[in-house]
Amino acid sequence: MLRKRVIFTLVYADGFFNQSRNFRLQKVGDINWLEKNYKFQDIAFSLDEIVVLNASKGDKKLSEFAIMLNRLESDVFIPITAGGGIRSISDVELLFKNGADKVILNSALYKNPDLVKKVIECYGRQSVVASVDYINQEVYIENGTQKIDKTLGQYIEYIESLEVGEMYLNSIEKDGTGFGYDIDIIRKVSNKVKIPLIIAGGAGNEKHLLEGVTMENVSAVATANLFNFIGDGLPNARAYMIENNCNLVNW
Repeated sequence: MLRKRVIFTLVYADGFFNQSRNFRLQKVGDINWLEKNYKFQDIAFSLDEIVVLNASKGDKKLSEFAIMLNRLESDVFIPITAGGGIRSISDVELLFKNGADKVILNSALYKNPDLVKKVIECYGRQSVVASVDYINQEVYIENGTQKIDKTLGQYIEYIESLEVGEMYLNSIEKDGTGFGYDIDIIRKVSNKVKIPLIIAGGAGNEKHLLEGVTMENVSAVATANLFNFIGDGLPNARAYMIENNCNLVNW
């Protein structure tokens, strides 16, 4: 049986990391703040992966994002998935050269499926994570600002037809609330999806993470809550899940 995973998501915008609530961003601190408060070298054994999302509005300034990613990668010895604003194969190459192990795509999945296919041809399907942002049965792209003309169920079928490696399912309505995952929708999606499923949006404590990761067909749980998991929050959460017989790697 494949091990489950715990993922920490960092939301980056215009040089700062942010706390997100329903996709509205609150600036928290820059890379220096992040290194001071999280000390990833010390908590690396608490995480299986890190996702870094570039949520900058307008010009994504991918070159600046890549510089930050490179600095983060020098402190982290676990896989990093990065994305946000990817519009070309050269954008993908830039992120891979600066520390990304996988790329996460959102708007490009819907607007530029040929790019998705090209990334898969160049780097393999395991290198691509499909990000799906939703409210109820509606799917949104462009940082949650544009609704598309497919229901969540239809879009998931479309995503799977692209043959990506994983899906990152993120509830806009639950995002940043700390009230727990969107269990009803996750259960419906997990019963249908055939690729590994990462769930995000709503985790505020270790009990939420445990509830999510023990769901059938959920491969990984993600949290972007900078405040609830600061300090020893992540190590304690992983220890709690392992104590409750969760199928995680026990480093």
